[in-house]
Amino acid sequence: MLQSITITAEDILKQVKLSLQIPDLIQSIVSHRIITDAATEAGITVDNEELQEAADTIRLFQKLHSAQETFGWLEKHHLSIDDLEEIAYFTTISQKLMTYLFANKVEPYFYENQLNYAGVVMHEVVFQDEDLAMELFYSIQEQEISFYDVAHKYIKDKELRRKGGYRGILSRKDLKSEISAAVFGTTPPETLKPILTSNGIHLILVEEIIQAELNDQLRYQIGSDLFVEWVINQRNKMKVTYS
Repeated sequence: MLQSITITAEDILKQVKLSLQIPDLIQSIVSHRIITDAATEAGITVDNEELQEAADTIRLFQKLHSAQETFGWLEKHHLSIDDLEEIAYFTTISQKLMTYLFANKVEPYFYENQLNYAGVVMHEVVFQDEDLAMELFYSIQEQEISFYDVAHKYIKDKELRRKGGYRGILSRKDLKSEISAAVFGTTPPETLKPILTSNGIHLILVEEIIQAELNDQLRYQIGSDLFVEWVINQRNKMKVTYS
């Protein structure tokens, strides 16, 4: 039985290869290079206060509330204080580059794609029997039964049944295209005629359509999405050589 083992950098690289992680690792390296080069070209700099703030944010995110916890985390991940500073630096220049490239493009993008950011409050029961779903739909229309009675009777999942089939607030991307088109074309509250998808027959009650508002959270999300897309496009243009 081994009492100790020595792991080399070569061992780590071999394990990365055998774990089929090389493609993802290369993408990360190329993305890192693209961002740092673009930030340098744009004249983006980071001062000590920004660096400290970024490091504090990393510690907060990692739930490192003391120096001891921070050093333990660094040791676990084989990082030094300089490595942490480098992570903080890269995080900061990434944020500043995103702002530099896309701050003025977020609002136009939002208004061009506003429908994609709308939300829907909906309830859903999924059937495998189309005839039953249609029968219950018409019963609801005739007010012979309520949607919530249908949900209580036909949903098998206990928690979902207790919530009357409530799915929460969903966006277009959360829904199959055939469902999304029907849902966002309604005037709530409205029960939709059953919709057939590969998952079954969906009986849906649309409770509310929530129009998107360009608040700080959504502004950041759009900026981040545009930035990621930009990095991917730059990466796809890049010729990678190995030495």
